[in-house]
Order: sequence, then C-alpha cells, then structure tokens
Amino acid sequence: MNTSLSWIKAYVPDLDVTAQEYTDAMTLSGTKVENYEELDADLDKIVVGQIDKIEKHPDADKLIVCQVNVGTESIQIVTGAPNVKEGDKVPVVLAGGRVAGGHEPGSRVAGGIKIKKGKLRGIESNGMMCSIEELGSSRDMYPDAPENGIYILPQDTEVGADVVKLLGLDDVVFEYEITSNRVDCYSVVGIAREAAATFRKTFCPPQVTPTGNDEDVNDYIKVTVKDTDLCPRYCARVVKNIKIGPSPKWMQRRLASVGIRPINNLVDITNYVMEEYGQPMHAYDLDTIAGHEIIVKRAEEGEKFTTLDGQERQMDPSVLMICDGEKSVGIAGIMGGENSMITDDVKTMLFEAACFDGTNIRKSSKKVGLRTDASGKFEKGLDPNNAQAAIDRACQLVEELGAGEVVGGMVDVYGKKKEPVRVPFDADEINALLGTDISREDMLSYFRMIDLEYDEKTNEVIAPTFRHDLFRLADLAEEVARFYGYDNIPTTLPKGEATTGKLSFKLRIEEVARSVAEYCGFSQGMNYSFESPKVFDKLLLPADAPERRAISIMNPLGEDYSIMRTLSLNGMLTSLATNYNRRNKNVRLYELGNIYLPKELPLTELPEERMQFTLGMYGEGDFFSMKGVVEEFLEKAGLNQKEVYDPKAGKTFLHPGRQANIIYDGAVIGYLGEVHPDVADIYGIGERAYVAVIDMPEVVSRANFDRKYEGIARFPAVTRDISMVMPKEIMVGQVEKVIEDKGGQYLESYALFDLYEGAQIKEGHKSVAYSIVFRAKDRTLEEADVSKAMDAILGALEEMGIELRK
Repeated sequence: MNTSLSWIKAYVPDLDVTAQEYTDAMTLSGTKVENYEELDADLDKIVVGQIDKIEKHPDADKLIVCQVNVGTESIQIVTGAPNVKEGDKVPVVLAGGRVAGGHEPGSRVAGGIKIKKGKLRGIESNGMMCSIEELGSSRDMYPDAPENGIYILPQDTEVGADVVKLLGLDDVVFEYEITSNRVDCYSVVGIAREAAATFRKTFCPPQVTPTGNDEDVNDYIKVTVKDTDLCPRYCARVVKNIKIGPSPKWMQRRLASVGIRPINNLVDITNYVMEEYGQPMHAYDLDTIAGHEIIVKRAEEGEKFTTLDGQERQMDPSVLMICDGEKSVGIAGIMGGENSMITDDVKTMLFEAACFDGTNIRKSSKKVGLRTDASGKFEKGLDPNNAQAAIDRACQLVEELGAGEVVGGMVDVYGKKKEPVRVPFDADEINALLGTDISREDMLSYFRMIDLEYDEKTNEVIAPTFRHDLFRLADLAEEVARFYGYDNIPTTLPKGEATTGKLSFKLRIEEVARSVAEYCGFSQGMNYSFESPKVFDKLLLPADAPERRAISIMNPLGEDYSIMRTLSLNGMLTSLATNYNRRNKNVRLYELGNIYLPKELPLTELPEERMQFTLGMYGEGDFFSMKGVVEEFLEKAGLNQKEVYDPKAGKTFLHPGRQANIIYDGAVIGYLGEVHPDVADIYGIGERAYVAVIDMPEVVSRANFDRKYEGIARFPAVTRDISMVMPKEIMVGQVEKVIEDKGGQYLESYALFDLYEGAQIKEGHKSVAYSIVFRAKDRTLEEADVSKAMDAILGALEEMGIELRK
C-alpha cells in the first residue's frame, strides 16, 4: 500500500511533520512504513520560464538559442528540443540546480544531475529546459507531455513560479507493510485516520453529499444475486449524459503519486475511490448490458470469457461472474469483460460497488491467472458497509467534475447486514495485561481517535465494521498500547503460571536423557514415525507379537510408510546401518521419539503415545558400556533404588545370551542388549551392535530431583575385600543384593574390582572380588561392628553355594 503525504494531509490538515518523523511515529503506532521516496530529492532551482525569442545556432543545424524570461532575469539557453516555440512556458533548471538522475529511485539522499553554465558549440548556455523525465516523472503519469521534447506548461502559468510545487512534485510517497487483518488501512482514508490518531490531529474524512436527480435507478437496472455466500452485498448506481474528458490536475497528481496512470475522468474516478476508500469499483456501459439486468452467479463449466485485457480465459463453477440477461460481463472482483468496456461513445454508465468473498476471489484469481489491484483488495475481505459510502463518493465526484448526470437512488442487494462488534471494556485488566497504569479516560480517548465508540450503559467498546481485528479485550489492549507508545510501557515482571520460566517435569527428565547421552559420546538422531509392516519380519518378531498390532495410515506415501511405529528399534538400526555402510567407525546415536500403541483396532480413540529413549552403538564398547550409560541416566533422573537386570528378556531381535530387561521397583522400564547376529545381518551391520530402549513414562513416574545433603564424613571408613568362587550361572547382581541386604546400617558402598575365569578356577565357575566400605556417622567403627556385618554377608553367600577364596 502506497500513499503520498499530500493526500494524507488533505484529510489531516494540521499535519506538519518531516518524512522521517512520519515514518518513525507511524511505525511505532502499528502502521509500519517500509520505505519512503521524496519526489523532489533530485530537483532544485527549477522555475517557470517563458521563451521570448528563438534563433538558430550559428554552428549547429539541430540546436537553437533561446532567450528565456525566468521572472527575475532573462537567460540564454541552448537546446536541441524540436517542440518549443516563442511564447511557450517551460520548466527551466537554473545554473547550480539539479534535475532527476544520478541515484537509485527510492534513495533518501539528494542526488540528481547538477546543471552548470557552459557552452554548446561555442554559444553560452546558462541553464536547461526540462522534459517530464528530467523532472523525475514519466509520460504515464503526465500523458500531456510530449514523447520527445520539453514539457510545455499551461499559458496561464506564472513566470518564475516553482515548477516542483506547480506539478505537485514536492511530495513524499510512503510504502507501507499492512497486515491482512487491517483491511481498513488498504485505503488512504484508513491511513489518514491512523496518522491523525498517531499525531493527535483532527481527522477530516471526505464529506459525501447526496447526489442524484428525481429519477429512480430501478427504472434503469435490475440486480439479482444468486450466490449470496460469495457476494454478501451488491450496490449499483447509474450515471447518464456521460461527458468523457481528462480528470482535473489534482486528481491526476494524487493518482500519479501512488503509481496509477491517469486515463480519463470516469476511469480516474473509479481508481481514485478505490485508493481513497479501499473499495474497488467497476463501471459498465449500460447500453451493452442485455435486458438492463445484472445477475451475480457462478460461471458455467467450461465457459470462456474475454477480459478487458483482450485475453480469453477458461472459467469453471468455482469462479463468480457478473452477468447480464444474456452473457457474462465481468469476473467478480477481478476484471470486467471486453464486451462491456467503457468507450468514448458511452452515454449511460452503470457504477458497481460490491463486496465479494475474499477466499473465493483469491482462489479465482490464481485459477484464471489474473491478479489485479481490485482482487488484491477483495481477497483481504472487505467491509460490506463500505460499499455504499464508496459508490456515493464516486457519484459525488462525477457531479463535481461535470462528468455526467447521476440518476437518483441506488440498487442495494444486501442480505445479512454486518453489525459492529461489542467488546466488554475493563481498564484494570488492560493495565494488568500491559503492565501499565493508564487511566480509563486516556484509554477511551485513544478509542475515540480511531472511531471506536463507547457505550457507557453496557460498559462496552463498539468496534466499527471496518475493523476486522477487534473481537476481545486483548485486541483493545493492543490499541491502547500502540497509541500510549510501546516505548513508554515500563519493564515489569510477567505474571501467571505459564511464565514461571522453567521446563515441565517431563521435559526436565528428557533433558537429563540428552545430557547423559551426549556426555557419553552419543549424537542425537530423529527417525520417521511412519514405517513399513516388513519391519516386524526384519526384527524376527513372531506372528502373534503384540508389536504387530500397528495403526495403518489412511493415505500413506507408500508401503514403506504405511503404519505408525510400535517399536523405536527399526529407525535406530537403520541409522546404524547407514553409518556402517558409509564406513563411519565408533558410531553412537540416541533418539527421543514416540511410539504409537493402539488400545484397540480399528481405532475408536487416539492411540497411546509413549516416549522412548533409544540408544544404539557399534565399534568401541560392549554390553557393559551400554549398561553403564543406562545406569548413569537412571541415577541422574533420581531413581534412587537399585535397578535389576533380568537376562530372561526374550527379545527375538537381541542376542539370546546377551540381553536383559531393566526392572525398577518391580516394573519393566526398558531393555538392552547386543543385536541378534541375524538381525544385524538383515540390516547390513557388519559388526557387533548394542541397543538400549527405556520407556520414558515409566521413568518420569518414578523420577525424583529431590536431593538431601548429608555433609562430609567426619569419621574414618573401614574397608573389607572378599574374593569368591561361584558357579557361572550366579550373577553379580545377586551377590550385590546380598551385600545390600546383609550389610547392616554401617554399609556405605561396595564395588566389583575383579572378575576371573581361568585354569586356577574349577570348570563351570568364576572368581569374583568385591571391596566393601563401612562407616558410621557418629563414631569410629570398632572391629566387632564390621565383623558382625561381614559374617552376615558371608553366611548368606555360602547358602547360595558361593565359596570364599582362601
């Protein structure tokens, strides 16, 4: 959206700011100015001059010597322009002045080409007469300018006057970044309303006066809207006795400033109102409307329609059309048809101002491959109550410019009227939300500046229908904040549960898992939640395995992504295989991801999503390395009891003798082990690989971050070492349980420090050695205290068939 500063000042007369002040203030109040261009940045010392005398150049056939009166003096200028004659009034840049050129458009730094005194083929020249391009514009914006030559000013122009002001070039054009929820700011009136509120000035919108003769518009045109869901309002007025001609200079200048080329009074009026009110309009030649009837309906399947640009376009029933009694005459909200275009022979004209469904206009525009200024506004979702104001404004301009005679009345097809939104007002809650202490009266004054009314009886703020973004108290708070000034809002601490500034307990446990894994050399990976049913066969799962009860995807990308995973192992093994095949050594990966377990199939409710902490590795390390990582995680997560490892896990995808369930507090919370050689071969992993999977919900329900400080030990410890010979089937975990159970109150710690199998140990047995530490908190232990505990431990071990090595 672009506007010129002069156009804004037409509705905010007291506005007196520089371009930079305007940019900064408007951006801070919520109407972001993306850029601005000062039209006269390159122009200096350009005045109106009158050519008093023309002579041929003595040494050049294509040059002439002109004596030009610039008001204060007469100067000599040599030019090659073919279109000037004595008596013409032209723009003259004096010596030392500047004309356009020399820097990029939109630059805020003065540049241009400096004009100096000099000689052309030996004849002195003290300035330069200017074309419209040298004034920084073009023939598109000034159609009366010659194609090649000097711009000729009207004969009644005052000699010596400032040409920049005369042509309206002492202006600034602002480019805005308007969000889609602020449709009202896609108009000059909307921007002016914001500017008036921002600078605390009086807003003076255009005063629309009633127009129309004593006739009835219904005698000229009939309107029927068949698809009211796509066209909530359609307004039509008629103008007869049309007089085509140029629009006034002020209108041409305003249109030119926002990049719209002036054409004639009728076209310029529709464009002008579109920019002024943000309401696109269209004009039809009423004599081309069959039956003098307008029907708004969907296009026919396969219908072909030729638009104003001469292009034939293919329609379908999703596109809304404007039709007469026989044919389509326009694509609703996008472009009119070639068969109803306004020509110089038009006698009676139909003005259309309608409101169309924004989503449909957007889709239709893309479908037919045509996007216009009108469709760009309609697709935002316009206010239907703005349509009448716009069409009345257009008819007012028609009468003021003498472009025709307006027929009385208006055809208005308006179904369900859009009503203003009422929002309960609570100044204290707004202050609590913003962290401010703004008075109730100040808040209401901000609302009045932007045309928000206040109903004192119901304590409600009434948002006008052109404000599509005001529905709740938070929206009102935003209005208060932007006009109070974001830079004036003090820094305050946030309030409420959601702002306590820490992770939830579940996320803290997951963070511990990441920290432990990465500390132990694992890198995080992420695998797909969608898998192939073939995964279960690759993992050697039996046909009746519960993991095979997976959820099927209704619209899968293919068989490889057709079910939701019930195991996290496939993704991990696939990642390990990829790394192995790319010759990466010593790979360690982990993943925190969900598995999806249906409660029943087919689904009647959402599946259970369970987060799995999956670890995988090959290269350096073995089963016990993986077990150490698991123990580290469980300890850091605050599982204070000792976990137990059950070798009878029964996982078909793990090595039969090198796997275990992880049991804590009587519940299985995961498993670990070496990948079965057959499974490793299926996945293409050419060496031993190890995995561990921990069910995070089981861990989270038992985790505890509470820590009790016990202080530094004050009394010495007593250490006893024992070496035992035991059958191989007895696990060290069983030995450790005995030590814990029989160690008594003074047991502080124990550690396995030797494991031996060899020639000196009888067949089927192994040698295991432990170091056991005892300590009392209140005294130095005596031999009797330690011996009593050791006797209990040794007695329990002997009952298990364990012998003490002598």
